[in-house]
Amino acid sequence: MPSRESRIAIFTAFTLVCLAPAQAQSPYGIGRVATPAEIAGWNIDIDREGDNLPPGSGSVSHGREIFDQQCAACHGARGEGGIGDRLVGGQGTLATPKPVKTVGSYWPYAPTLFDYIRRAMPQNAPESLSNDDVYAVSAYILSLNGLLPADATLDAKTLSSIKMPNRGMFVGDPRPDVKNPACMRGC
Repeated sequence: MPSRESRIAIFTAFTLVCLAPAQAQSPYGIGRVATPAEIAGWNIDIDREGDNLPPGSGSVSHGREIFDQQCAACHGARGEGGIGDRLVGGQGTLATPKPVKTVGSYWPYAPTLFDYIRRAMPQNAPESLSNDDVYAVSAYILSLNGLLPADATLDAKTLSSIKMPNRGMFVGDPRPDVKNPACMRGC
């Protein structure tokens, strides 16, 4: 029978050998590195300039059909609002005591409309619309706000070229982005 010291040495060596692969996975010894395919499934955000917009297109008329089926129950038949936010109107109200913040009055960049609809709408089934359907719904909402003609078709190029009415009213925050500890006393 091995001595007590031998058993401890064997147990310690066995434990270290078993833990080595887990430690190699991450600094905390848990999880694994995501595969490129897993990252691609989550990497669907669109920036304000329209970078990363997918291929596809959609017309205002098709957008109205999709909107009627998927959006009107919450946002109203013509985007006037309901249990969901109002999407149209509000131009000229931002400087008033009761601003109406809609896609047409407040949003500074059109590609972010596509991004939001694709990732978050419809609320009961996010990411369920095809890219063509998202382009179409975006076209319809932009048309309701007078930013696209009723016979327009929207794609990555045309969406990126739309200048939203409120774009110039947003200003960058010049302060540095720092991570300082919170000050609790004597600040």
